[in-house]
Amino acid sequence: MALDPEELKKQRAERKLQREKKRKQTIAKLIVAGCILLVSVVAILVVVLRQGANTSKPKETDPTETAPATTVVHLAAVGDLNITERVINSGSGDYDYADVLLDVAPILAQADITAVNFEGSLFGAPYGTDRSAPQGLAQSLANAGVDLVQLANSYSIYKGMDGLVSTINGVRSAGMEPLGVYESAAAAKSGKGYTIRNVQGIKIAFVAFTKGMDGMALPPGNDGCVNLLYTDYSSDYQTINTEGITEILDAAAKEKPDLTVAFLHWGSEYNDTVSASQTEICALLQEKGVDAIIGTHSHYIQPINYDAQTGNLIAYSLGDFLGDASRAGSEYSIILDLEITKDLASKKTRITGFDYTPIFTRNEKNSPLQVLRIEEAMAAYDSGYIDRVSEKTYESMTYALERIEARIKGK
Repeated sequence: MALDPEELKKQRAERKLQREKKRKQTIAKLIVAGCILLVSVVAILVVVLRQGANTSKPKETDPTETAPATTVVHLAAVGDLNITERVINSGSGDYDYADVLLDVAPILAQADITAVNFEGSLFGAPYGTDRSAPQGLAQSLANAGVDLVQLANSYSIYKGMDGLVSTINGVRSAGMEPLGVYESAAAAKSGKGYTIRNVQGIKIAFVAFTKGMDGMALPPGNDGCVNLLYTDYSSDYQTINTEGITEILDAAAKEKPDLTVAFLHWGSEYNDTVSASQTEICALLQEKGVDAIIGTHSHYIQPINYDAQTGNLIAYSLGDFLGDASRAGSEYSIILDLEITKDLASKKTRITGFDYTPIFTRNEKNSPLQVLRIEEAMAAYDSGYIDRVSEKTYESMTYALERIEARIKGK
């Protein structure tokens, strides 16, 4: 939905004024900082000279006095990566997707741990038309900073169990960890349905579940190979898999993690409604100690509910991280950033806040798809950057910024 040209001009002028104001504020701050630095240097010199005149033994410092009181880490999460022909063809000739992810890679890489939902398989050619992606895409994700890959989703067994095994191996070969799936019933029993990662001294349990697998059922003898939210996962999605979910979360709890994060592939595509069973699932997971619930599948951004008192967070859907961007609302999404803090004295860990980076899939004629940070791309356009987005994309980004904020707030 394009905005009125006059309104666009007004918004651009306002942004330029804001940038000029910030520039002047920055200069003023630098001047003040310089004065403070000069005074500090003089004060330090006086102290050093006085200490030099004192021949007594210096007082030893207790190392515990300077020890940090908390440890803070950041978890980044993005939504659906949809494997389509358009997405596959956006890579270079040797299936390198560095340019597609270049603009968002710093955000993904700077987090302490990063997760994505991968809707496809790594099962060899032909690529794109049958939801299969080249190994180069998995490696590009790893190179961009992705650590965890949710594979419990609609396409877990799209290429059968052979496809699932090949995808699991491909993800691990790229240096990432698959979530919510196993290559065999024996591996599922051994893995117990969860993954533990030690992130800068904080022990985090990760679980992933899917509502179903595009109507397909696991072949006989492969029970547990995909973590499921419903027992009727191949038909109606009405009966919550309470026993299976509880078994996995109870097993994870025995590891005594500092925090538990659940990635859920749930809800309905292109639909903002949160179903009654989703609400029940949230209650069950939180009762079993889950601190953060991060959803995908709807392809739209949905509300984020954060309780500052308990530290619990529910992000119902993060939208599409990368896809064809051909349907309105699926071209923009966010990189979610969870701040996780551990109090080293009490040993208690909680989510102490969240932030997000608005992103947009650039889908312009005769150009490969690119995932861009919206605010930076708009600033580049305003500055006349040589590789700036088109005016049409700029207008779409302007609208997307408004909608992202509204959707997160549930409006």
